[in-house]
Amino acid sequence: MKYLFFLFLAIPSSILFAQTPEISLSKGLVIKESCRITPGKYAIAPTSEKETCITVSGENLVIDFQNAEMRGAVEGVLPNLFSGTAIVIKGKNITLKNARARGYKIALYADAVEGLALENCDFSYNYRPRLRSIREREDFSDWLSYHHNEQDEWLRYGAGIYLKNCPRVTVKGCRITGCQNALLMTGCNDGLVYNNFFAFNSGLGIGLYRSSRNRLMHNRLDWNVRGYSHGFYQRGQDSAGILLYEQSSQNTIAYNSATHSGDGLFLWAGQTTMDTGEGGCNDNLIFGNDFSHAPTNGVEVTFSRNRIQGNIIRECTYGIWGGYSFETLILGNYIADCKTGIAIEHGQNDTIQRNLFQDDSTGINLWARETQPSDWGYAQKRDTRSRDAVIDRNVFLNTRKPLKISNSQNISVNGENLFFDFEKLLETPKPNENLKFLRNDLYGTETEIAEVWAKPELTPSKNLNFSHPGKDPENPYAPLDIPVNELREPDSLPDGMLAVLPNGFPRGRKFILVDEWGPFDFRRPIATIDTAAGNLYSLVLIGPSGDWKISKMEGVKTVSAKKGTVPATITVERDPKSDAVFIEFEYSSPQAIRTVFGEIVPTGKVYKFDFQRFEKKMEWHVKFFNYDSIPSPETFTAKSPIHEIRKESLAFAWWGSPAESVYEDKFATLSTTNIDIAPGEYTLELTSDDGVRLYLDGKLLIDNWDVHEPETDEITVKLGGRHSIRIEHFDAGGFAALDFRMRVKR
Repeated sequence: MKYLFFLFLAIPSSILFAQTPEISLSKGLVIKESCRITPGKYAIAPTSEKETCITVSGENLVIDFQNAEMRGAVEGVLPNLFSGTAIVIKGKNITLKNARARGYKIALYADAVEGLALENCDFSYNYRPRLRSIREREDFSDWLSYHHNEQDEWLRYGAGIYLKNCPRVTVKGCRITGCQNALLMTGCNDGLVYNNFFAFNSGLGIGLYRSSRNRLMHNRLDWNVRGYSHGFYQRGQDSAGILLYEQSSQNTIAYNSATHSGDGLFLWAGQTTMDTGEGGCNDNLIFGNDFSHAPTNGVEVTFSRNRIQGNIIRECTYGIWGGYSFETLILGNYIADCKTGIAIEHGQNDTIQRNLFQDDSTGINLWARETQPSDWGYAQKRDTRSRDAVIDRNVFLNTRKPLKISNSQNISVNGENLFFDFEKLLETPKPNENLKFLRNDLYGTETEIAEVWAKPELTPSKNLNFSHPGKDPENPYAPLDIPVNELREPDSLPDGMLAVLPNGFPRGRKFILVDEWGPFDFRRPIATIDTAAGNLYSLVLIGPSGDWKISKMEGVKTVSAKKGTVPATITVERDPKSDAVFIEFEYSSPQAIRTVFGEIVPTGKVYKFDFQRFEKKMEWHVKFFNYDSIPSPETFTAKSPIHEIRKESLAFAWWGSPAESVYEDKFATLSTTNIDIAPGEYTLELTSDDGVRLYLDGKLLIDNWDVHEPETDEITVKLGGRHSIRIEHFDAGGFAALDFRMRVKR
C-alpha cells in the first residue's frame, strides 16, 4: 500500500488536474462534485427575486470557475432592479475559486457551510439602490437600517457575498465593488477574511451580525459611503467600511484600510443589549487600521467593551465615538484633523492612554445627559453615569481645546499628558460641578507647566489639582517601558497584503463624490460642481488622464473652455432664460476605462459623459393642520390651517413640532404651487414620512397614503406651459419628512 501512495505523489499535478471534469454552466445546474467551469461569459438570468441560478452541494469539493463569468441582468437594466441569486452553496468543506458573477441581487449565498473557502472571486456590480440625495441636501429615504437581521432582513439590501451560519469560513483575495454591500456575515464564527478589495460600495464593505472570533485583516475597504456632500452635509447614513452589530465579539480587526467610508468602523451592541442591558459587542481588538476621512466617525463603538489600539484616524467629524462604552481601552492611536478626537457620553471605566492628538478642534470630550430615555432597558438596568475615566500619557499638539468634560465623576488626568499650542486646556460648562478629579498630574517641563498656568483662563481651575507643585515632573521625553504583554499587538498574516491607498488615489473628504449610484471610483471621467454662485458654476473634471471636448450644450450662455485634458476646471454661465443646463463631453484616453455600471470602454473609443442641473424656482404655499386620526383628502379643505408659510423649495425634515401650535406628532401639510415650464419630459421625485399624495393639474399621480419610513416615489410626465402641483402629507408620529425634487429626463 505504501508503494501505491508514493506512486500517487509522483504523478504530475497537470495530469491530476486534467482528470478533474470541466463543465459548462446552465440555469438550474446543481454541482455535486469537484470540477472546473469552462471559461467564458454565461448569460443566466433569474426570473424572480428569490430564484437561484446555480447550486453547489456536497462535501469536500473544489470548484474552479477559471474566471468564468455569470451575467444576470441584461444590458440596460439598472442595478436597483437586479434580482435573484447567482450561486448558492450547501454542504461542508467546499472551496470555490476564480468565480465571477454580476447583475444579481445576491452574487453568492451560503447557509450552514462549515469550512467554506472563497478565493479570488469577483462579485462586483451587483445590486445597489438609486440614491436620492443631491448636492445641496440629503434625502432621508437614503438612510440605511441594519439594526435587525434575525430574519435575514439584510437580504433586502443585496450583497456580493452573504454568509449565514458558516463556521470557519475563509474569504481571501476577492473583489467586490459597485454594489451596496460587499460581504455580509450573520451567525458566522472563527472565520478569516483577508486580502480582499471591498471598496467603492454605497453601503458596507464588511458587515457582521452575531458573528464572533473572526479575523478581518489586510483588506481594502475604502469609499464604502453615502450621505456625504462636501461643504453641505456629512451624515454617512449608516454606511461603513466595517460594521459589527448584535453580539459580535472577540473579533480581530487589523491592518485594514477603511478610509473615506461613512464610518470607518461602526460597532453597536444590538437590540438584545438595549432591551436587557446584557451582552454587547465586546472584546474586539481593533488594531493598526486606517480609518481616516470618514464623514462621521473614524470608529464608533457603543454599549460595549473593546480595545482600540494603534490606528490612524484623520479628518473625521469624530475620531472615536464611544457612547456608553465601558472598560474600553483606547491606546496609541494617531487622531488628527478631527472636529473631536475622542467623544464618550455616559462611559464608565474607560482608559485613554498614549494617544497623539494633532490639529483637532477638541481633543477629548466626556459628558452625560441629565436623563435617559424611559423605554431603554439598558438605561434601567445599567449604570449610565459618565465616570472613572483615566486620561494618561497622551500628547495634544495644536489642539484648540484638549479637554472638554461635563457632568462626569472621577476623571483622572494623570501621567505624562503633554499639551502644546492650545486655546483652553479644560472646558467645563459648569466648572467643578460633578467633577472629582483623582491624581490629576499635568506633567511636562518646568517651563511648560509655568506657561500653562500663565494662561488666565486656567486660574479658576487650579483647585482641580491638575498639578503638584512640590513634585518634580517626570521627563516627558524618556522612553516608555511598556511590557510586551500589555501591547497585545496581533501578528500580521504571513501572506497578508499591505492594505493602504495606492499611488493615484487622492486623500481627503473632498474626494468623496457620491452620485445616484454611489461613490465615484476614479475609473472614468466625471464633471462635478466645485462652486455655484447665481448663474455661474465652477466645474471640475476629474478621473483618468485623457482629452475632452464639449460636444453639446443646452441652457449655457458662456463657457471658459470647450476642450482640454483631464483634470481640468471650467467656468460655465447658465442662460438666465433657461431652467436647465446640459453639457455633453466626449473623452478619449490612452488607457481603457470602466463605466459606472462596470462596462469596459477600450482604448481609443470615445466615451461620453455629461453635466446636468435643473434650476427651476418654485413658490410653495404650505399649510399645517392638526388631526386626531389619519386625515382623509377632505380634511385639507374642511379645516382652517394652524400655520402657513411660503418657500422656494419643498424640503422638510421634522424631529418635533414644525411650528408653534402645530402638534409634534399627528400633523398634516398641504403644499401647492403653480409653474411655467418649457416643453419636455420631467421626472418628479417625492420623499415622504409618512403618507403622501401628489396631484398634477388635479390628477392624482402618486398615492402612498400609509404609515412608512422615509421612502421615495417617482413618476415621469410630459410638461409644457403652466401647471399646478398639489401635495397632501401627514405625519403619524416620530420623525417626519417631505421633499419634492424635479429634473429633466434624458
